[in-house]
Amino acid sequence: TFSTTARRRADPWPLPHTPQHLSNTQTPSDIPPPTPIPRPGELKETMRARLVYQSRKRGTLESDLLLSTFARDHLQSMDEVELREYDKLLDEPDWDIYYWATESRTPPERWGKSSVLEKLKIHAKNEGKVVRKMPPL
Repeated sequence: TFSTTARRRADPWPLPHTPQHLSNTQTPSDIPPPTPIPRPGELKETMRARLVYQSRKRGTLESDLLLSTFARDHLQSMDEVELREYDKLLDEPDWDIYYWATESRTPPERWGKSSVLEKLKIHAKNEGKVVRKMPPL
């Protein structure tokens, strides 16, 4: 027999910024920060090209759009120290980066004084109300 009573289930795909999504995408605090892949001898231009690609191919559309437009607008003017910091930031989980940038979550202490994350927060605010779309590769 089938029930005709509507059953209310939790949405398996909650929208970003909803309480359910914020709680479902929280990275446990007892997980150590990711260890970056060593790339000895990587040229600055090679690193910049890799970071453009990694900014675009994240795994979530929200992160892809935010990070690819940030990379397009800022990577060319970053020095090597900032590029390395951005490289480390990209090792973090997508939803953490997204929610830190949109200031929906407080970043961990290791990112508390990051100039790159501050630039990303400003970019995420989009105070100029620019219509953003994925830049070409």
